[in-house]
Amino acid sequence: MGISKKDLISLDDLTVEEIEEILNNAKSMKEIINRDIKKVPTLRGRAVINLFYENSTRTRTSFEIAGKYMGADVINVNVATSSVAKGESLKDTAQTIDRMGADVIVMRHPASGAHHLLAKNVNARVINAGDGTHQHPTQALLDLFTMVDYKKI
Repeated sequence: MGISKKDLISLDDLTVEEIEEILNNAKSMKEIINRDIKKVPTLRGRAVINLFYENSTRTRTSFEIAGKYMGADVINVNVATSSVAKGESLKDTAQTIDRMGADVIVMRHPASGAHHLLAKNVNARVINAGDGTHQHPTQALLDLFTMVDYKKI
């Protein structure tokens, strides 16, 4: 296992073309929000785990609702009431979740670089939803999408 294109840890890992593809997909996904029936089968049968080591309302809720709109089974792990509170390591927690069949692990963690450790130890796709003061690539993509959408580029 190792970090590969399966993961979104840093915008530095994406090419301009990949960023453009993400933004184009976001345009079509934005339309779902305004529909009466907000579900599409894109992630049907997939398990998305939100693993947040920091408090978050907007980011966690955004990932939860996006996963559900795309048809995924979404589970939010409350780290404060999980085995992490008893001292379980990030690696052990992640490997346990991975062995349960997680397809995607969305993680927010206060330590810069924690997502690299996670990606090296799981088969699931890893999405960085913020790592300390280091990176928050999904927020950067959202900001970019907002600018492009506003300017109608």
